[in-house]
Amino acid sequence: MGARSGNNYLSALRKLKAEVWIGGARVEDPTTHPALRHCADSIASLYDMQIEHPEAMTYRLEGGGRAGMSFIQPRSAQDVARRSAMFRRWAEFSGGMLGRTPDYLNASIAAMAAAWQFFAQSDPRFGDNIQSYYRCARDNDWCATHTLVNPRASRAAGWAGQTDAELALRMVDRNDRGIVVSGARVLATLGPLAEELIVFPSTVLKAEAAAEQFALAFAINCNAPGLKFICRDPLDLGRSHFDAPLASRFDEMDCVVVFDQVLIPWERVFLCGDIARCNSVYADTNAVVNMMHQVVVKNAVKAEFMLGLAAKIADVSDAMALAHVRDRPAEMIMAAEQMRSCLRAAEADAHQDRWGEFVPARPPLDVARNLFPRLYPRLVEIIQLNSSSSLMATPAESDFAGPLQADLERYLAAAGALARDRVALYRLAWDAAGSAFAGRQMLYERFFFGDPVRMASALVDATDLKPLIARVDELLRRKG
Repeated sequence: MGARSGNNYLSALRKLKAEVWIGGARVEDPTTHPALRHCADSIASLYDMQIEHPEAMTYRLEGGGRAGMSFIQPRSAQDVARRSAMFRRWAEFSGGMLGRTPDYLNASIAAMAAAWQFFAQSDPRFGDNIQSYYRCARDNDWCATHTLVNPRASRAAGWAGQTDAELALRMVDRNDRGIVVSGARVLATLGPLAEELIVFPSTVLKAEAAAEQFALAFAINCNAPGLKFICRDPLDLGRSHFDAPLASRFDEMDCVVVFDQVLIPWERVFLCGDIARCNSVYADTNAVVNMMHQVVVKNAVKAEFMLGLAAKIADVSDAMALAHVRDRPAEMIMAAEQMRSCLRAAEADAHQDRWGEFVPARPPLDVARNLFPRLYPRLVEIIQLNSSSSLMATPAESDFAGPLQADLERYLAAAGALARDRVALYRLAWDAAGSAFAGRQMLYERFFFGDPVRMASALVDATDLKPLIARVDELLRRKG
């Protein structure tokens, strides 16, 4: 089939019948459920872009068909740039507010398939499996999500210590048909709107026999027997696009995933019991580089969106001439340019890896993914500071259609906007910087790749500081 339309995606989602729970009730159809349907429509709109703009959003396969550009296995720096442009168009649709769009995992699976020998060294079947899965995902244009983190009974205990081992996703049996897994994982963002669930290890496992049951990598249909998605509270509360412009479109639901004796067919298994390869799979296949590439594109777009929102607020309130107001957008300009600069550097230094795929340079992407969790809270704070009490002077859309209309039009107009337009702008600012949706976005960005302190430590470990220390030593030894 190749690149699909939005209608095709929605139709497939209706037929899937995955076990999804929200507020104690099972969801019958995510495409019509009040908490899910608007985001489902947003994802469908992304797929429609592929049909509307095939040259920019897809690439031609050897057989003549077209596949989504996010599945491409780049063979040149130009291919990397083409994929980046596609990432950007999808990110711009939501202003970067959709973090788990399908391109994120598509690019990851493409890298793993290019590195099929890595999996084959563990078991020849696994090398075949990852290639076959990639082709199926590409040809069906599946919407996939993943789930990474095992639940913890105690953060003070060593991982899989005490009761953690009984909570974590693990292999409990294996037979001729496949492996059987039980346990839980958190969090699966976009879970109720995905067709495929991809499971890879995220926690570094100790090299001991007891850890082998946790050393797993596989993919499974989201409607597999024994698999259930338990959702958090919805942030899309049925408000109009005027009243909640972001939450009513882009609430990508987060879930706890429970596996109850779920059978994973052998053809869907990529690693099993191989602790060393599970610990290194993201880095050694360069999947993490492809994932970072998509994320940094998204973060650049998100920084630009917040900057544009701040500029619009200053323009409407006729405040851009004020020095203290101008200082804050200047910070946002620097933040957006840092994201763009890291992205540009990574793509400029794209190179062929040992598996034959061209990948962006990792160091600039590592810097960007460590920077953004520190920058984004400040971008949000600037929206709050520059909006001040206007964030609260936001009557509902229905108020403009009732007897209050004349009062609202008289008292809520701004220097640069009619009352309705001004209120719409500040409702957007509230949804970006003050609402429950905004709070979830803040949490999401703070911990997207994990604990920021551990991420910073990993950045130090990944950076060769010896040549820089040698320069200091040379200067200290210099006599003249």
